[in-house]
Amino acid sequence: MIPSQATQLQIDSAIKEYAHTRSALLAVLHLIQRERGYIAVEDESWVAARLDLPPAEVAGVVSFYTMFRTKPPGRHHIQICRTLTCQIRGCRELVKHLEKKLGIQDGGVTPDGRYSLITVECLGSCGTAPMMQVNDDYHENLTLERLDALLDSMK
Repeated sequence: MIPSQATQLQIDSAIKEYAHTRSALLAVLHLIQRERGYIAVEDESWVAARLDLPPAEVAGVVSFYTMFRTKPPGRHHIQICRTLTCQIRGCRELVKHLEKKLGIQDGGVTPDGRYSLITVECLGSCGTAPMMQVNDDYHENLTLERLDALLDSMK
């Protein structure tokens, strides 16, 4: 997919902010993902050509950072923090509960495309663990009851 004209203008602007085009890689990938919802292999190739980078370098960045998705997410993209503080405060139970309730495993998407679930490294909310992010919204101090109420509100 070639990005829309509007996204290409944003990409051009992002590239101008850096002395070296390589430095714009993360910003460009975010713009691509914002438009499509994920980064496909053809997007990686387009970005590599646009920034004059080896395709393997772009693929390596996409696969390294959990913030980049390589397949379409669910309408409600749930990211559960799995770092130590969240583990100590019960994130494993939350993940097991979500897997059972949604009928998917970590990394999966429900058949209706409503939910996707992934565990990620620190989301930066250790003082309010356990926590998760749904799309762009943080949900902190989670309990099973609060999690169920949140899921009910997403129906």
